[in-house]
Amino acid sequence: MPAEADTVRLAGRDVPVRWRRSSRARRLSLRIDAREAEIVITLPPRAEREAGLALLRSHAVWALSRLDHLPAAAPWHDGGQVVLDGCPHGIVHCPDGRRGVWIEDDVVKVSGEAPFLRRRLTTFLRQEAGRRLGARLAQIAGASGLRPRRLVIKDTSSRWGSCSADGTVMLNWRLVMAPVDVQHYVLAHELAHLRHMNHGPDFWVLVASLTPHRHMAEAWLRRHGPALLRAA
Repeated sequence: MPAEADTVRLAGRDVPVRWRRSSRARRLSLRIDAREAEIVITLPPRAEREAGLALLRSHAVWALSRLDHLPAAAPWHDGGQVVLDGCPHGIVHCPDGRRGVWIEDDVVKVSGEAPFLRRRLTTFLRQEAGRRLGARLAQIAGASGLRPRRLVIKDTSSRWGSCSADGTVMLNWRLVMAPVDVQHYVLAHELAHLRHMNHGPDFWVLVASLTPHRHMAEAWLRRHGPALLRAA
């Protein structure tokens, strides 16, 4: 069922809320969508909105604090910066260029008309995510023997990756902006789910055997992840 946008009065403020009805949800849940700077309330099939509102009001301080501490959106523009593998690259608009988008001397150059710069850059980064993350995933898979059936690059609002029961690994294209060690952890995490579709002790033992970067990467994503989700 499509999510529905709403505005809710919370502690004297109007805050954006998106309602999601999920047939798979077993309980009410509340999260912050960093990319859209809104609260998302997920309702199980039989739950009423009043129950969702009660949950939100009981967590009002937490929700408002999370919204207030989200990084400001940083739109890409000529003269700005974009990050690849954790390294900042300048953005240069080349209106007369004929190469689409390309990297030259740590600068990302974007051809075409200025109104399409952000869209072209987004397309380029998604392609880079498929190429770079795909190669790194294959490298870890080859060394571990954990081979995914396929890789899907998506644009998700909160998750960096997932692994389905059929062996499909999904990665958020924005992960390509994170440092390589952070990427390594996320890739290893999802590959470990090919053997353990849970987060039990055996899963974490396997993750530790695949990557040394877990705790650093989790801390980095908590601190910097929202900024990656808001970049565009």
